[in-house]
Amino acid sequence: MERADRTLFYLTAALVLMGLLVVSSASVAISERNFGTLYGYTLRHGIYALVLGGIAFFSCQRIPYQFWRKISLPLLLGSLILMMLVFFPVVGVTLGGAQRWITLGFFSFQPGELLKLTLIIYLSSWLDKGKSAEKTFGRALAPFTLILGIASVFLILQPDIGTLFIVAATASVLYFLGGGKVSQLFSLGFLGLIVIILLIQIAPYRVDRLTVFLDPNTDPTGIGYQIRQAFIAIGSGGVFGRGFGQGIQKYNYLPEPINDSIFAIITEELGFAGASAIIALFLLFAWCGMRIAREADTFFGKLLAAGITSGIIIQAFINMAAISGLLPLTGIPLPFISYGGTSLVMTLASIGILRNISTHA
Repeated sequence: MERADRTLFYLTAALVLMGLLVVSSASVAISERNFGTLYGYTLRHGIYALVLGGIAFFSCQRIPYQFWRKISLPLLLGSLILMMLVFFPVVGVTLGGAQRWITLGFFSFQPGELLKLTLIIYLSSWLDKGKSAEKTFGRALAPFTLILGIASVFLILQPDIGTLFIVAATASVLYFLGGGKVSQLFSLGFLGLIVIILLIQIAPYRVDRLTVFLDPNTDPTGIGYQIRQAFIAIGSGGVFGRGFGQGIQKYNYLPEPINDSIFAIITEELGFAGASAIIALFLLFAWCGMRIAREADTFFGKLLAAGITSGIIIQAFINMAAISGLLPLTGIPLPFISYGGTSLVMTLASIGILRNISTHA
């Protein structure tokens, strides 16, 4: 491990530490309401990050990355089976109208977070096996569409459209890097657009999100409440913010302050400077991850590193853009920073794999 990329390690540590600090501030109101203490969520987030996430990170960075290629198909099938289990009443849990969690007594997790990683591993292996073959419709685009379609169906049924966007975008990046034609991606994008239109039409709340995105002033006390409160938080932060811990919107004004709205809390308390620092860390992470992908010793390693990096950066961009009004609200967490055990543990496991790839560069 002496050859592992140190910059990636320091970036990961900085982002995780930033997440612990921000969650400790953003969670005080809801933590006192739900646990009777100001730091209930902070303690849980620390366990996720430093204990479970640390175990996942250090374990995966020790496992030779080629091992994941050997078990890529069982991993994907296993994650799809877990995606099916969320619909079983014995183990599946419904929260907020969505069936995304599996609970086993005191332990619960989101299979969708596992699917994001296992699909990257499988597609990297599949594209590596067919790297010398011509990317025709029958040999490449049709099987790729089928694989992506199966994963998408489970996410649509939950529903988890935010994760669906991340999975589809990351898979498209991998397909392109694996030798796919741009014309094929345009065709796939057109098909995806049709699916998105249908999904919007069949669910009224998605129509509401689109309406609010097009006009943020729509119904500020109803469907436009979250984005309006996010704008207030972001606007009141100014250049240097109100000061760490001094934010107001976290006190039962801004919904989901420790999850998908956490970037607005960061901007309110740390201002434009703090938000820019977070964005800079993610951009540096993107550069570091893609450098590892470029220098990897195998084509599978290149695809796997690029897929992991792209997935994290795409998710971060969607989260920050949505809460800033640049995209419709999606409800996905900010990687490394938002509260959420499954997301954080799987992200750190991905970084462990990425570091192992760097040892073979």
